[in-house]
Amino acid sequence: MIRTLGRRTALRSLAGVLVAALTVATAACSSDDGGTSAAEAGPNGVDDGSELTLWTRAPLEKQAKLLVDAYNAGHQNTVKLTVVPNDDYVAKVGAAAGSDGLPDLFAADIVYVPNWVKQGLFQDLSANIDGLSFKDSINKGHLSAGTVDGKKHVLPFVLDLSMLFWNKQLFKDAGLDPEKAPATLEEYAAAAKAVQATKKNGVYGTATGLNCGGCLVFTWFPSVWAGGGEVLSEDGTESKLADDTAQKVYRTWNDLWKSGAVLPASAGETGPTWTAPFTEGKVGLMLYPATLLSSTPFDVGVAPIPGPSGGGSTFVGGDGIGVSKDSKKAAQAWNFLSWMMSEEAQVEVLAKNKDVVSRADLAANKYAAEDPRLVTINEAAGKGDTPVALNFQQAFNAPNSPWLTLVRNQVLNGSGDLQKDNGEITAVLKQ
Repeated sequence: MIRTLGRRTALRSLAGVLVAALTVATAACSSDDGGTSAAEAGPNGVDDGSELTLWTRAPLEKQAKLLVDAYNAGHQNTVKLTVVPNDDYVAKVGAAAGSDGLPDLFAADIVYVPNWVKQGLFQDLSANIDGLSFKDSINKGHLSAGTVDGKKHVLPFVLDLSMLFWNKQLFKDAGLDPEKAPATLEEYAAAAKAVQATKKNGVYGTATGLNCGGCLVFTWFPSVWAGGGEVLSEDGTESKLADDTAQKVYRTWNDLWKSGAVLPASAGETGPTWTAPFTEGKVGLMLYPATLLSSTPFDVGVAPIPGPSGGGSTFVGGDGIGVSKDSKKAAQAWNFLSWMMSEEAQVEVLAKNKDVVSRADLAANKYAAEDPRLVTINEAAGKGDTPVALNFQQAFNAPNSPWLTLVRNQVLNGSGDLQKDNGEITAVLKQ
């Protein structure tokens, strides 16, 4: 079964209380500065020829450009897009927030959204979102991430799910069924070794980012969930990554590494090129971002990520988007956001380009119906999990995070004190 979402709402409420000490002063509503607030502008906002600014991080550049170009082509308003390198994004947002220089709209990695909402970086969009006729079908993980004290601040910008992808031709060459997904992590490892055994020049069984905490969170947490385990405590202050299910995941990857079936460059991969070997056709199967389906130039199979003994899950990642505290054009910004959630944008822009829709009621759209893989991805989008912790960045995503230390000890070194390393993650989460 794919793990279901929904239990994070209580956690986010608690997180809001815990993060209060970090909260920055919220700017006055745009209506106080002579503009019209989003709520005052009606259900569709204002389209009056204004120029809006929007920031996003580089991994979502393709989808952001598609949406912005389509909006600009059909509206009087114009959105000016700025794409920021992923590693620079948090610092850029932080600096702009401190100097009242945020753009009208900005997207945020969903794991950062709760903190940035609580810090007052986004305007309250509750009335606008509640006024949407399809509000109950909007991805609940993203809505929940942006909800603090019952107030909604963000909508899904781009959903990115971690999925199991496999190269059908390399599966055929290895004597594997190209139409059958590995049902367990053990079968995943066996398939990787089978591809490796073909000894094709430059081809490896699998690959990952073993020096990229975010890559490993995105792709390994679902194996723990699929196996019935947890990665964090309910309040997000305790790591569960030394539990039995997690240990099975590490053992499988340690065995794969020792067998030589993992691309050697994976050991030093910090993130920027972690998916490239698969996209270039040099890897048999990989835990991979769903947003890359449209840019993968060969026939691939797609399935949820399996656990050690079966099941399936996914990390519901990607970015949420909202109106910044500094925007004086909230009504115009809402015009973009309401259009972005429309069937026109979700189906004719995102689904048409093989991207995941953010509305469950549009999952079985005409483009998805033409490609069963999109149906698989869209169905998984409404399920899965999105872990939240106040110090998630420091514990997991940061260079030299304690999570990276744990993984490298368990997988590359096959040694280290697992309980101690897991305790270091908990220590950061509790700060």
